[in-house]
Amino acid sequence: MRYKLLNKLMPNSLRLRLVIPVAALLITTIFGYSMFLTKQQSDGFRRELETSGEAMIRMFATSVESGILFGDEYIINDAMKIIAPFPNIAYAEVINADNEVLAVVGEWDEDNSTIIDVVENADNYDGHDYCEDYYASNQFDEEFLVLQYPVFYFEDELSRENLGLSGGLNSTTPNNENAEIIGNVKIIFSLEIVNKATADARNAAFLISLFVSLFAVIILLFFVRLIISPIKKMVDATTLISQGNLEQNIDIDRNDEIGKLADSFNKMIESLKLSRSEIETYNRTLEEKIIERTVELEDAQAQLIQSEKLGAIGQLAAGVAHELNNPLGGILGYAQFTLEKLKKKDEASTTQVDLDKYTKYLTDIEKQARRCKNIVQNLLRFSRSSKTTEFVDVDVNTVIEDTCTFVEHQLHMNQMTLKINLDNNIPMIQANAGQLQQVFTNLIINAMHASEQDSVIELRTRFSPPLGEFYGAIELSVIDNGSGIYPENLKKIFEPFYTTKEVGKGTGLGLSVSYGIIKEHGGEIKVDSEPGKGTNFTIIIPLQKIEDGTDNENNEYISNFENN
Repeated sequence: MRYKLLNKLMPNSLRLRLVIPVAALLITTIFGYSMFLTKQQSDGFRRELETSGEAMIRMFATSVESGILFGDEYIINDAMKIIAPFPNIAYAEVINADNEVLAVVGEWDEDNSTIIDVVENADNYDGHDYCEDYYASNQFDEEFLVLQYPVFYFEDELSRENLGLSGGLNSTTPNNENAEIIGNVKIIFSLEIVNKATADARNAAFLISLFVSLFAVIILLFFVRLIISPIKKMVDATTLISQGNLEQNIDIDRNDEIGKLADSFNKMIESLKLSRSEIETYNRTLEEKIIERTVELEDAQAQLIQSEKLGAIGQLAAGVAHELNNPLGGILGYAQFTLEKLKKKDEASTTQVDLDKYTKYLTDIEKQARRCKNIVQNLLRFSRSSKTTEFVDVDVNTVIEDTCTFVEHQLHMNQMTLKINLDNNIPMIQANAGQLQQVFTNLIINAMHASEQDSVIELRTRFSPPLGEFYGAIELSVIDNGSGIYPENLKKIFEPFYTTKEVGKGTGLGLSVSYGIIKEHGGEIKVDSEPGKGTNFTIIIPLQKIEDGTDNENNEYISNFENN
């Protein structure tokens, strides 16, 4: 968000985007460094004044010591005459121990002065600070340095132990020095000269910084122009290229990165020319190639679906054979029994009871034969290959019942129960019965492979009625209580050739093909699984409202819901 806001605030010109930040950085750095140097110089002037002032006041205190001690005004005035000519001394005074002013030079109003800053001073005597230095200002905002220093009188004392006929005084004799404050001196220095020197230095630094900044900006503009000008040429060329004009050539004779970029740009233009020529040539035959590839993809998809069908038929062969074996056994038994009866009796001895029995036997034979025919027709319909998907009116419940005829015996052999719960209110839909039968078979076989003996596999259908712009949908659920699917595998189960089954129990194409079939029908497959508790595959096929006004069962069903 911050970068977007900054991008909006910056100008659109690349030249300004380069110049403004760099110039701002240069100017800020130059003026900042100039201010730092000016501050350092100002502090240096003040430290120099403090150092010289402290030396001066100590010498002044020493020169008036005898004058204060003996009360000699001549000595004091003579010392005052020495410091009076200094131009930066605004005020000086000498005070005795009784706070009596003995001599004064200049004027100073203590009541109208304000302390600005205290100067830290290391001058002390016997552990006590005597020199009090600070900066002050008067009522005219003029600044001054105030220095005060005591006047000491030093007296040497000799003890009686060091006096005597044989003692005397020598260099090793210990002595005691006693210091006594007999007065105080004060000198106030005007900072006018220091401030003027600081202002002159500041002005000079400002002018130098301004000159250096202007010079730096000029140099920066020159170098930016060297960079931007060839880029502008390439931008103009790019604009013409975007309009379809490939007759461009960037003439930049430089050995740096810009020159290399221009060479690459020219090579790109030549490559674009060649690519456009190839594309134009390719477009002439593109439609034919698309048709050819589409046919190849359709053939491959049909072969894939058919191969998965054949794999499912192979798994169902035992069940289908057993389903055919039972009715064929009944047909054979009734036919043999009838033939045996007919051989034993002639036409004259045949009674009505015999005819009724023969009729019953023939009826059973017909019933079992029709059952075999239905099984074979379902098997043929399921295995039939078609390059195109034909959609007709289909009853989903009927497709499920036909599918169960294949898998029911196989489930029975694995000691599993198939529970069917169908919604009788499901309308007809436009679909391909053979492909739906393939999907249902795949899901039931997968559930059987994932379940243990004595498990229950449930098939459930439900109709979701229309609501608003939603025209309703048919839902089919295949529910098992088998091993389930781990969460990390749920996203991969519809990938081709991916399988979690044992070797020999699956090709990895069943769910992938089923997913493609349902997508072709405009539906989707949802999976809800928990490891160790089972899996629920739900197929959802939405109904499409037909706008041609024909008397269609789906339209009537949807209209009934909308009217209610």
